[in-house]
Amino acid sequence: MAAVIGNPVRHSLSPLLHNAAFAAAGLDWVYVAFEPAPDGGGQAVAAMRALDLGGLSVTMPFKEQVAGCVDRCSPAATALGAVNCVRWEGAALVGENTDGEGLIRSLVADSGLGLAGARCLVVGAGGAARSVVVALAGAGAAAVKIVNRTHHRAAEAAALAAPVASVGARTDVGAADVVINATPMGMRAGDPLPVDPGLLRPGQVVVDLIYHPAVTPLLEAARETGALAVNGLGMLVHQAALAFTLWTGVEAPLDAMRAAVAHRPA
Repeated sequence: MAAVIGNPVRHSLSPLLHNAAFAAAGLDWVYVAFEPAPDGGGQAVAAMRALDLGGLSVTMPFKEQVAGCVDRCSPAATALGAVNCVRWEGAALVGENTDGEGLIRSLVADSGLGLAGARCLVVGAGGAARSVVVALAGAGAAAVKIVNRTHHRAAEAAALAAPVASVGARTDVGAADVVINATPMGMRAGDPLPVDPGLLRPGQVVVDLIYHPAVTPLLEAARETGALAVNGLGMLVHQAALAFTLWTGVEAPLDAMRAAVAHRPA
């Protein structure tokens, strides 16, 4: 048995993804969602120990809490100070972070994008943004500019992948090969666009980590300019696939996972 914790968590597609993967792989596992109180990350880790859960997915607002409650963290999770996946290693609980690698695999496998030498711009400096910044640098990006409302948060994110990453400005959008929105702007009707759409151009790749709605105003603007528009569904699938393999030791059935979210009810 495995589970996801979040607050809120009712919108999560993780149960759909993982239960489809367990079925396709012929594993007698089930995956459920739990919604602890906002300060309940430590209790959730204790419950994983007590119930001997096979794996735990972690989403907002628990990623930082859980990082401080496991027995140890992977190098990536340690650098980010955030955990999105907990696995067993013998009797120890290990915190992992598969978010950034999930995005990279999504862009390479699903969009055919080569990131070596790419100039990237990331909007946001929270946990998702930091994981993306580190992963882009690791994938060989030539430069990663970080744009955020507060300069010091952008500087903290940039320090994780210096000297490739640095604080940028919103005017840097036009020079970027890849533009990534790692903020919640676009989830709600009336949200402002995270970047000036007038700076987008043909040939760019514009990624919005949001997957509901599937086409955000940013992605709509990107399509209108001739840029390749990519939502966050691929990242969700690939980070889940990485977690699946960490828990089970079995290669994740990506086709079944993609099909599960592609054919989900609207």
